[in-house]
Amino acid sequence: MATQTLEANYLIVGSGAVGMIFADQMLTESNARMIIVDRRAMPGGHWNDSYPFVRLHQPSAYYGAGSRALGVNRIDDSGLNKGYYEQASGAEVRAYFEALMRERFLPSGRIQYLPMSEYVGGDQIKSRISGETTGVRVGKIVDTTFFNTEVPATHTRSFGVAEDVALTAPHLLARDVGRHGHYCIVGAGKTAMDVGVWLLQMGADPASIRWIAPRDSWLINREITQPGDDFYASNFGGLALQLEAAAEASSVRDLFARLEQAGQLLRIDRDVAPTMYRGATMSVAEVEVLRQIKDVVRRGRVRAITGSHIELDEATIDAKPNTLYIDCSARALGERAPKPVFDGNVITLQLVRAQLVSISAALIAHVEANYEGDGEKNDLCRPIPPASSDIDWLRTMLADLRAARRWSMDKPLRKWVADHRLSGFGSRGAGHPDAKNINACIRAARPLAEANLARLLSERDASAFQA
Repeated sequence: MATQTLEANYLIVGSGAVGMIFADQMLTESNARMIIVDRRAMPGGHWNDSYPFVRLHQPSAYYGAGSRALGVNRIDDSGLNKGYYEQASGAEVRAYFEALMRERFLPSGRIQYLPMSEYVGGDQIKSRISGETTGVRVGKIVDTTFFNTEVPATHTRSFGVAEDVALTAPHLLARDVGRHGHYCIVGAGKTAMDVGVWLLQMGADPASIRWIAPRDSWLINREITQPGDDFYASNFGGLALQLEAAAEASSVRDLFARLEQAGQLLRIDRDVAPTMYRGATMSVAEVEVLRQIKDVVRRGRVRAITGSHIELDEATIDAKPNTLYIDCSARALGERAPKPVFDGNVITLQLVRAQLVSISAALIAHVEANYEGDGEKNDLCRPIPPASSDIDWLRTMLADLRAARRWSMDKPLRKWVADHRLSGFGSRGAGHPDAKNINACIRAARPLAEANLARLLSERDASAFQA
């Protein structure tokens, strides 16, 4: 039985990054009152379950809430990120969101935070500790759970493991790593890459590492993601190169060849054509480290592991004795069909800029606070599904180009996007000797790239249908 009733304009289900960023933007742009409910004890979502050596893929400057910078815009002077802007660690991200809640949200008097609680539907919130229910009366529900983010510490393993097999997860790796002579990384995503880099940095012999990677991946070169005027040529010049490649490519294969040649995309093995693209970002130095691992098994996903064999989709191979298996098979973002962001009294937070979670959540809040009617709002906030395959580079780039074109027709929105610190458009290249030529190339190539990407995708889809 509910003991009280809370009232607010918005009930935000989840205090992970997207929920916190949405709330922060609403605090800035509206007078709304909000309730944030979360199953965990602390804000930060999946970052509370991350492995200790995790870091952001891209610079801290592009992550977090609009009102508060993450980090101090320091350029690293050592390590595999040397020469690039800092990337926050998992611990730093958790501390950032905890401070945002404690120092901005709660003192505002407009946000109530209910940790260790669940929204059970209708007008009820239930404590996971006491079991007591609290009534809520709100105008809209903000659903932050659409991504259904999986991390190794919380996902359900999809393959069988015999009792005599040593299996661990990245968050326990430092505890387990010293007792084995061989290591087997299971999975091909960014977590698996992080584990490979960590093992090698900790002194593991490259010959002691086996990597079961069902698919190779195209990777974003971190060089082209850097903020600030010092990186204007690589950032906006990189965008110009991508648009020119997209405009001129005669086929999908030709497009990726051009992107790799221009230094926009990287791959670990130059002799293997990647079929995966999830927006993972790495430095050239990190890729060089991973190239030390030569025992890479590309025979499909793991089905079962015993003390003597590893059963894969396409083969069964011998298992090496005294091996520690590291499960990196969790998928960060679930695959779900997109749905309207604005639907009556429900707002479902999704990507509206490819790969960029923070600006997507902030933009949805801005549109909610400043526009009327679900039709107009949804036209400005069309969901972009998370990338998975190589062809998704084309789909997400095309979706971003179309979104930018829609936003550019709304002068206030165009200015908001250009000025927002999370958008990646903060550098204008003032005084850069190549700025005029780079901007001219972007303007000229953009419509041609949009048209050619649509053509390439149409041909690819037609070919798949005929097959």
